[in-house]
Amino acid sequence: MENKIRKYPLFSVCGLNCGLCPRYYTAGLSRCPGCAGEGFSNVHPPCGILSCCRRKDYEYCFECGEFPCGKYDEADTKDSFITHINQFTDMEKAKNAGMAAYEKELNEKVKILGYILKSFDDGRHKSFYCLAVNLLELKDIKATMGRMENEIPPDSTQKEKAKACAGFFKEIAEKRNITLKLRK
Repeated sequence: MENKIRKYPLFSVCGLNCGLCPRYYTAGLSRCPGCAGEGFSNVHPPCGILSCCRRKDYEYCFECGEFPCGKYDEADTKDSFITHINQFTDMEKAKNAGMAAYEKELNEKVKILGYILKSFDDGRHKSFYCLAVNLLELKDIKATMGRMENEIPPDSTQKEKAKACAGFFKEIAEKRNITLKLRK
């Protein structure tokens, strides 16, 4: 039962956007396949929240009448590899809009993040880009992508592209009063 693979591991049972986590984009043995994705138990210790959902036959915690339970005490006060800031907000979005709509939005963010990492990362900004795409709304991410395409000269070095891209994300985050740092 514990090793059952979830049909959509990019959004965890507890509301984290696994598809926007730096470990999802890591090469090698420490790469995380997302919440209960293929090989999950090889890279993660057992998860009490995942086990609870499986026992109760829920795909997501928000389906449970006891949510949020004691397992979530202080869940959104600190981060791990991925931010927990929007954990409850994202679960509420998924619950209210439906998983199909939430998956569509998350899949779009995952696709954009993949492009950013391929085209604008200098090897030092992966976690920052993951955090920015996770915390910003899709419309702001798309606007930032437009700026990247229009304002970064194509002959820029990778370091110059990364600096400009990070600057654009910092600008929009500041306008939205969003801090782009993990809380440890």
